[in-house]
Amino acid sequence: EVHLVESGGGLVQTGGSLRLSCAVSGIAFADYIIGWVRRAPAKEPEGVSYLEIQTTTTHYAASVKGRFTISSDNAKNTVYLQMDNLKPDDTAVYYCAAGAGPIHDFDYVPKLFDSPYEYWGRGTQVTVSS
Repeated sequence: EVHLVESGGGLVQTGGSLRLSCAVSGIAFADYIIGWVRRAPAKEPEGVSYLEIQTTTTHYAASVKGRFTISSDNAKNTVYLQMDNLKPDDTAVYYCAAGAGPIHDFDYVPKLFDSPYEYWGRGTQVTVSS
């Protein structure tokens, strides 16, 4: 059975930092693209970042580039999202997701719990106060 378990969310002030973790089990970790997708109230989902484990290729949404960093600890089958200089617009539920396929398919995530990602976590809330 596949599990993606997020942790590390919380409440932080503008300009602060958080590190999200995603512990992955039940899949061949190195064969997947692991990403973070967020959903803010009354907004469409946004693919924040992804990491192709095998090649270490990364991608960031323009809204977070330069502030967020995605990384992995392959020995722990865990992906991290370091979020610095947080802004109120970063407030959302952040979901970890895993998928396999052409890498650029993952640049756009139209819906939660749907392609291009095959597996999803339950999400962790990030709230940035102004």
